[in-house]
Amino acid sequence: MQLSSIEIRVLGCLIEKEMTTPDYYPMTVNALQAACNQKSNRSPVVDYTEVDVVQAVDGLREQGLARTVHGKGDRALKYRHVVTEALGLSNQQAAVLAVLLLRGPQTVGEIRTRTGRYVEFVSLADVAEQLRHLQETEAPLVEMLVRRPGEKESRFRHLLGGDGSPGVSPAASVTPAAEQGDDERVAELERELALLRDRVARMERELGLDL
Repeated sequence: MQLSSIEIRVLGCLIEKEMTTPDYYPMTVNALQAACNQKSNRSPVVDYTEVDVVQAVDGLREQGLARTVHGKGDRALKYRHVVTEALGLSNQQAAVLAVLLLRGPQTVGEIRTRTGRYVEFVSLADVAEQLRHLQETEAPLVEMLVRRPGEKESRFRHLLGGDGSPGVSPAASVTPAAEQGDDERVAELERELALLRDRVARMERELGLDL
């Protein structure tokens, strides 16, 4: 499954609004456009037109991830997602996926904080468990990225498509350059240890110690 960037944003908004503002869900095209273009809780910030949103919703419908809703008295078509049914996800898993769709790669801690408006996770372990499930589905929906220099925690990203390049899985994270860097650090530590031993030996001789 490979969604466009706009389809990803629209799908994320549908999941988010169902959980955070159920009184205004399903959503009209205008409401979806506003949700896609809002400046908070979004990365990147975008400026989609109504036509963009309609085309994205049509694309999601063709892929079995969204449906139209014809309610009594409704003057405009409304739309809802069917991600939980189509992909067999729980509400917690859908919440995790929505944050990744709307905010890009996130750490476990960030996911827990940013899903607080959607559902409740008792602990970071609960989030990690949902991520594990999303990674182990028949067609994985999430992957863990290799930590970049300066980062303390690994981040996770969705695998539903978009313009971003795929992340590198942990199994492929050790490159020859990385291995070389590790070898250099070990060699440096060994040199420092040898210098310390020489200093201790000199001090023992000067003090007349025979240890």
